[in-house]
Amino acid sequence: MILGKLWKALAAQMNKVANFFWTADPIAQLQYEYDKAVDQMKEGREGLEQYRALVERVTRQVNGDQQHVAQLEARIKAYLQAGERETASKFALELQAAKKQLAENEGQLKMHETAYTNNVTKIKHATKKLSDLKTKIQKYDADLKLSRAEAELAKLAHSFNFDVTTDFGQIEDVIQDKIGLNRAKVRVAADLSGEGLEDIKREEAVEKTMADNALREFEIEMGMVTPETAGVKADDKELGSERITQKTT
Repeated sequence: MILGKLWKALAAQMNKVANFFWTADPIAQLQYEYDKAVDQMKEGREGLEQYRALVERVTRQVNGDQQHVAQLEARIKAYLQAGERETASKFALELQAAKKQLAENEGQLKMHETAYTNNVTKIKHATKKLSDLKTKIQKYDADLKLSRAEAELAKLAHSFNFDVTTDFGQIEDVIQDKIGLNRAKVRVAADLSGEGLEDIKREEAVEKTMADNALREFEIEMGMVTPETAGVKADDKELGSERITQKTT
């Protein structure tokens, strides 16, 4: 009883291993079955060729028997015409044996021809089945590879949801942190490049004002001051002219 259980357990494990290898690569299994069938087909073709040689041999025998019968019939007729009935009777007896042998060989030939034709039909049908199987294997192989690719794309598409719990999500966080750090470096550099800019602008404004004042003083000294250079408005200019006229009167 214990040995029986051990044997069943071992058989179950062996069956499990066999199923694993059987399902691991089904295309390879189909290809193996196809190759084995092709080898069997080759053997069947060789057997059919040998069988055809037998048919040809029987055909030659039948042809020879037919010629022999024809020759005997011709001799019997010739001896009968010559009035030699005794000799003709001997050939007549031989003719009976020849016809019997001819009938047997013709029966054999018909049987062999029928068997050969049936085997040819079977092999042609099997060859077509093998061709269909080869096409089916190629299609299964392509479909299997395509389905695997689609499965991988499906997993990849799911991963591209960038969930923080996935590796892609964690990698995205690292990338975003690096991008933020790089942008921070650019911002700091820009901020540092603008340090003291307002002071520089104020100094430039003071220098411009001092230059304008110096120019104004030079114009006053040289008597070159005009309303335009002095910055006097047109209304103030006209009002000043009226005051000068009133004083002279």
